[in-house]
Amino acid sequence: MATSVPPAASAEHRIERDSLGEVRVPRHALWGAQTQRAIENFPISGLKPMPVYVRAQATIKRAAAEVNRDLGLLEPKLAAAILQAADEVIAGKWDDQFVVDPFQAGAGTSHNMNCNEVIANRANQILGCSIEDPKKPVDPNDHVNMAQSTNDTIPTAIRLGCLLRLHELTSALDKLAEAFRRKGAAWKEHVKSGRTHLQDAVPVTLGQEFHGYATSIARSRDKIVLAADGLRRLGIGGTATGSGLNAHPEYHARMVRKLGDLTGLELRGAEDLFECMQSMGDAVFFSAALRNLAVDLGRIANDLRLLASGPTTGFDEIRLPATQPGSSIMPGKVNPVMAEMTNMVCYHVIGNDACVQQAGQAGQLELNVMMPVIAYNLFQSMHLFIHCCETLRSRCIEGLEPQPQKAWGWLARNPILVTALNPVIGYQKGAEVAKTALKEGKTIREVVVEKGYLTAAEADRLLDARQMARGGIVTGGGGGGG
Repeated sequence: MATSVPPAASAEHRIERDSLGEVRVPRHALWGAQTQRAIENFPISGLKPMPVYVRAQATIKRAAAEVNRDLGLLEPKLAAAILQAADEVIAGKWDDQFVVDPFQAGAGTSHNMNCNEVIANRANQILGCSIEDPKKPVDPNDHVNMAQSTNDTIPTAIRLGCLLRLHELTSALDKLAEAFRRKGAAWKEHVKSGRTHLQDAVPVTLGQEFHGYATSIARSRDKIVLAADGLRRLGIGGTATGSGLNAHPEYHARMVRKLGDLTGLELRGAEDLFECMQSMGDAVFFSAALRNLAVDLGRIANDLRLLASGPTTGFDEIRLPATQPGSSIMPGKVNPVMAEMTNMVCYHVIGNDACVQQAGQAGQLELNVMMPVIAYNLFQSMHLFIHCCETLRSRCIEGLEPQPQKAWGWLARNPILVTALNPVIGYQKGAEVAKTALKEGKTIREVVVEKGYLTAAEADRLLDARQMARGGIVTGGGGGGG
């Protein structure tokens, strides 16, 4: 019967131990046995945790060390070393030590232990101890993970991570909405043909369209802020199942206050620690708000591509900045690349949300074990949107140029202008005029005057496209407002 040979140290590797036995770890790595097992067990995507996830988890470790020290549960000397090590991680000094694939063991134990081991070994170095010393004073489980569980730290890290980047996202959206709003104000007199069902409709202005885009972005931003409020509820201190086993009775409240102090975020304790561990509903709701932005922003990107289509065979009502050649074979071709990029980001975020939805409903009894993929998808969606919105604004929207002559040319041939005559000649005569104009290639004005339905002066007044774009009824003394 074959016997397994225990791993041996080498010039490149040291031996670390966990409850399953010995593991070879790269000699200079700060992680330990459980992280190494995760590296070997999950060579799935080649991806690494998002930096904000590492920062959030390390912030929890820092807060716990301080709280446990103040409660008399953690020796001050060990706590001081853990605090320094955690601060270094939060500052990004050891990002290369966080190596576990996002597609990993359920609940996020591997990510939690990666953080515990890196902080413990770095704390041991701070205390002047070699990380190869079997009697290292700081233990990743007993000290760095004191009063914690994967099951309450990971959902807390998800909440903190989203909140830590919330201002970046809302700022990018505010700037994007303002860029659309400025275009709307500048283009308020550029009348053009409206289109519904991708068919001719009554006149609008280019400014009205772009002001509508600004409002859509602003409303999506507000929905994200609303959804983020639920993430401020923290279940830290619930430990393994929500009961708080192995945590001091004051630990939960102190941790919420400490995390608020460390992050500058407005946080509050969950009213029910069991619910906060069982349910990922707050994360799902936040993901849905990101999806809502993806739906609206993707729609707007489609409109930009359509309005800029051509330029000789499309609408050509706006011109997008030329940021790069558009073809490897067609000289001079320029494509709407920023709008295309935006569409792709939006599709990806919608896919991320579908995954978060499925993972959110996959919880069972006291825990949702699908938290690692929820974390990665939420952080990635936020990261994509922060950079997408900034790039779209600075490299596309701010450089847009209107093409009012082209827009007016399309509008002049639009038979749906006859709609403004409904209160005067009626719907049936209006339909007759529109069909005749389209069939004979004439304008509405020409046909309505030829048929004797209006005088030339009446037609000129009633078919004022700018007045139509303002809305109201354009009979009588020149029409209504709005």
